[in-house]
Amino acid sequence: MVTKTSIEWTEMTWNPVTGCDRVSPGCDNCYALAMARRLKAMGSKNYQTDGDPRTSGPGFGVAIHRQTLDQPHRWSGHRTVFVNSMSDLFHAKVPIDYVREVFAVIAATPQHTYQVLTKRAHRLARVANELDWPPNLWMGVSVENSDHLARVDDLRSVPAAVRFLSCEPLLGPLDDLNLGGMGWVITGGESGPKARYCDPDWVRGIRDRCVGASVPFFHKQWGGRSPKAAGRELDGKIWDQMPTSSAA
Repeated sequence: MVTKTSIEWTEMTWNPVTGCDRVSPGCDNCYALAMARRLKAMGSKNYQTDGDPRTSGPGFGVAIHRQTLDQPHRWSGHRTVFVNSMSDLFHAKVPIDYVREVFAVIAATPQHTYQVLTKRAHRLARVANELDWPPNLWMGVSVENSDHLARVDDLRSVPAAVRFLSCEPLLGPLDDLNLGGMGWVITGGESGPKARYCDPDWVRGIRDRCVGASVPFFHKQWGGRSPKAAGRELDGKIWDQMPTSSAA
């Protein structure tokens, strides 16, 4: 459940939970669902398709993997870790007591930096005061278009050391984006055979807001069927800034 990753803004992934389901358009071509199907076909018992016609869209069953909780204690050196690349820690099917267990592991391994990302920002804000927030945990929300800017407001209320936005897959402009309290912004186009278009002006608009607000900006990829071929340059520059301190 620990994997080295090609995701440009992290070093490895750790999945104490797997499984999710659709909540917004950013989920429509979910890479985790496609990967889970491949892993299931390869015989992995940690992944299963949902199979429930009542679910809101494509998904795979949410499962807790408590046996993974001791893994961070065995990692040497400093690691930057994306938590639950194959799920959402704030999914309604993940008990708050288990979220506390994951946070406790993060707190007990301060030599590592952990990045948690959710689309379920409303639940995040609702339970935030029930959690102890370690200083080595960065908390982010996904914002794919202007219909979901309320997630940023929810995140703003969370007492994380660093609050960040993942605008990937970016599906529209974020003209009303308020970066108050944010410590980092990632943008990226969608990848894969069904990739939707990412307008460079949408990315420029976010970059310019970040520059104006002195918020670190990271452009991950342009995306497309072959995202590596499209590269990462924006106006002739690689933007790969990372947070260095807590958000205000």
